[in-house]
Amino acid sequence: MSDTGTPLKEQVGRYGLWSIGLRSEDPAQRGAIAEAAAELEELGYGAVWLGGNSTPRNAAPLLEATSRLRVGTSIQSIWQLDAEASAAGYAELEAAHPGRFVLGLGVSHAKLADQYRRPYSAMVGYLDALDAAGVPAGRRVLAALGPKMLKLSRDRAAGAIPYLVTPEHTARAREILGAGPLLAPEFKVVLEQDPDRARTTARNYLAMYLELPNYTDNFLRLGFTEDDVRDGGSDRLVDAVFAWGEESRIRDRIEEFHAAGADHVAIQVVTDDQDRDALPRQEWRRLAAVLG
Repeated sequence: MSDTGTPLKEQVGRYGLWSIGLRSEDPAQRGAIAEAAAELEELGYGAVWLGGNSTPRNAAPLLEATSRLRVGTSIQSIWQLDAEASAAGYAELEAAHPGRFVLGLGVSHAKLADQYRRPYSAMVGYLDALDAAGVPAGRRVLAALGPKMLKLSRDRAAGAIPYLVTPEHTARAREILGAGPLLAPEFKVVLEQDPDRARTTARNYLAMYLELPNYTDNFLRLGFTEDDVRDGGSDRLVDAVFAWGEESRIRDRIEEFHAAGADHVAIQVVTDDQDRDALPRQEWRRLAAVLG
């Protein structure tokens, strides 16, 4: 099913799912991933966003298993594949599944990419190469946190897919992007009502991101303090970047992003399972029911 004449923000709907497990390259997981993708489509999610330095190759099994679902990388690091290889992967998926693959790009982090130099200029050069290779701006989005990258998302892509942000960031991003581009923030949910258990699960997951200055610097821009980003994160920070509690509270927290200007929220369900390749299908079903 193709709808290439419709803006991307209308194709992906209000809710999507963000997952590392769905990009697994373990051959033993391929069947489970296909089954999960088909179920997510039936549950009504408009898009799936593949985490963990994903590539077009990771998106192919999900596209093959579904007929309507949009599948995006969130993100493909520009240091991982050169633009020509990225364009070739895009072209292959576009030929097989027109209008359903979204190339989500990001500059990753200095601690994770040895080549990390002048990230903004590198992204501009990468987009220039994609233009030359025929990848349309309307089928790519950028993992943008700061103002310069948000402006680039507005001018050279279909929009922005900010990770680990708050509704306050979404409101600022919408001001920069304007009304037209897609704004699809990622948001984490812990389906747990007990405050201590919920925050422990959230804090265990958040800790690794607090080692990355791109995220901590963004938190400081949003008004959090150095104390908030220490020792796994303060309760204030955890409660800002995770939703937990009763279903109505979780739904309201997600809707805060829409009220702030998001077109689409990419929801990541976080559990106490330490296996990052896990597929929490029961929780995804519960979340779909929460969203109605």
